[in-house]
Amino acid sequence: MTSVCSVGLDMICILSSTPSSKIAGIIADEAAIGMINGKTTKIRIILVIGKEAGEVVEFGGLLGCFVVIPVKKISCDSFINRQGRFPAPVHSQRN
Repeated sequence: MTSVCSVGLDMICILSSTPSSKIAGIIADEAAIGMINGKTTKIRIILVIGKEAGEVVEFGGLLGCFVVIPVKKISCDSFINRQGRFPAPVHSQRN
């Protein structure tokens, strides 16, 4: 279910109790990779309610089933609270 020629994280299931700063850190990491490589990236993270890390989630049909992935306990708060921005790639018209 990914877009044509997309690069990034697709259909990643994580716990719904994951702090928003940690999710922002994941997004910032992927944005930095896209900026450095001069490519468009995307992220599709699914917050799963009522499951634990390692359990399987079934979405049915074309979406299939996924394992809930544990997120590392390292804090992203100091990085995310810096409130910087990622500049657009210099060659953004290349995509």
